[in-house]
Amino acid sequence: MNSVTSVRLRPTMLSDLDFVISVEQDPLNRKFITPWERTQHEGAVRFPDFRHFIVEAGAGTQAVGFVILQGCRNPHRSVEMKRIVLQTKGQGLGRACVRLLTQMAFRDLGAHRFWLDVKSLNTRALAFYRSEGFIEEGRLRDSVKTDDGYDSLIVMSMLESEYQALRDAREAGGV
Repeated sequence: MNSVTSVRLRPTMLSDLDFVISVEQDPLNRKFITPWERTQHEGAVRFPDFRHFIVEAGAGTQAVGFVILQGCRNPHRSVEMKRIVLQTKGQGLGRACVRLLTQMAFRDLGAHRFWLDVKSLNTRALAFYRSEGFIEEGRLRDSVKTDDGYDSLIVMSMLESEYQALRDAREAGGV
């Protein structure tokens, strides 16, 4: 596996939405997410409670995916990683992106809790999020319709104190 050390997040512009929609509609991604309508993405770009970013990697400004945070103004300091969709897989971009988003949630947005949900059939993502320090909180049984029936959503989170401990361990070279 190649290791890409740097990813950049830049605010999504309305002119990026054709790319965003194409990434969501890709059959490799579609089964793991519930795609949005263009108007939903437009709202997320414009509404201050959201942060909608294009993920860039490599030497230039090559767009490789997008991410959405929601709850950025949540009075309970609970920020959701609403969506992360990457075209380029197997190069460490997801890990770099999640670490950047986690740092942003706790350091920049003042989160107390950073959370996400993931389809139970997405076992690779579940293992990945666990490896990044997210803890399973519960299961929303058969809560999303799929082409084959229904799937459950697994709710996972990381608390501010857990993030701090993980960050300290990484800085000390333990993780």
